[in-house]
Amino acid sequence: MKEIKDILGPDDSYDLSVIIVNYNTADLISDCLNSIESQQGVNFEVILVDNDSKDRSPDIVENDYPWVNLLANKDNVGFAKANNQALKICSGRYVYYLNPDTRVRPGAFEGMVSFMDSHAEVGLAGTRIVNPDGSLQSSVEFRYPGQRHAKQEIEGLKGEIAWVLGASMIGRRDLLENLNGFDERFFLYGEDIDLCLRVRKAGWFLSYIKDAVVVHWGGQSERSNLPAEVWEKKFRAESIFCGTHYSKRAVHAIQRANMLQAYWRILTLKIALLFSTKREKSISKLEKYKVALKCLKK
Repeated sequence: MKEIKDILGPDDSYDLSVIIVNYNTADLISDCLNSIESQQGVNFEVILVDNDSKDRSPDIVENDYPWVNLLANKDNVGFAKANNQALKICSGRYVYYLNPDTRVRPGAFEGMVSFMDSHAEVGLAGTRIVNPDGSLQSSVEFRYPGQRHAKQEIEGLKGEIAWVLGASMIGRRDLLENLNGFDERFFLYGEDIDLCLRVRKAGWFLSYIKDAVVVHWGGQSERSNLPAEVWEKKFRAESIFCGTHYSKRAVHAIQRANMLQAYWRILTLKIALLFSTKREKSISKLEKYKVALKCLKK
């Protein structure tokens, strides 16, 4: 497999550099890459970083998709760092971050590049993301975690969109390079929210490209992890985000509010379990707030 040092230098003829970070998605990666290969109207390159997958996905990419630049890590270095590895060798005018558990609908690449070319004020944009059944998946948010306690910290930002889902988003390569890509303190989760805020702080708008459609299965690299482990990663990521962008006063207020909510929800869920006929759902919620409380106390 190719290491970073084996990849050839940049070719400025590309419109789009597609970055995919893969971890144990052997059953999905072929659908993703096949959908990319069928894209027309745009010159693009694909860089796939594998985070030491234990399934056959790296072999599938290397043997069946020779046009993909495969970077094989010997350890799972995390989502943010792996994306940054690829960013260093990108040569497209735009960088498109894409999860491996996706299928890109026809015309998506052309629509994304056309949109960015005609909206010079937009630094980064999300796409329309749908579930496998065709229903719309939430991919655009208008508020940051704990925002009501940190109004001063986000005053004066351009546009109304706070952040877009990192499973499918396109940005200007020069901007992303100037921002040093993702913050590598985020191992998984939260790195897209952080990057979007830094893009806005740099004076750019975020946007949404509704005509570029991507099917997203979601959470496939975390299938082997217990729900509590996933929730802990999400809570840790939120803590890093708030500590980075908010004042100590705001962080303290957010922690206090979240702790009170966790205590209240634990109490009410325990009472509900005494009478509930849907115990599995209540137990799952109870576990979530117990994990939240554990993270907040550290």
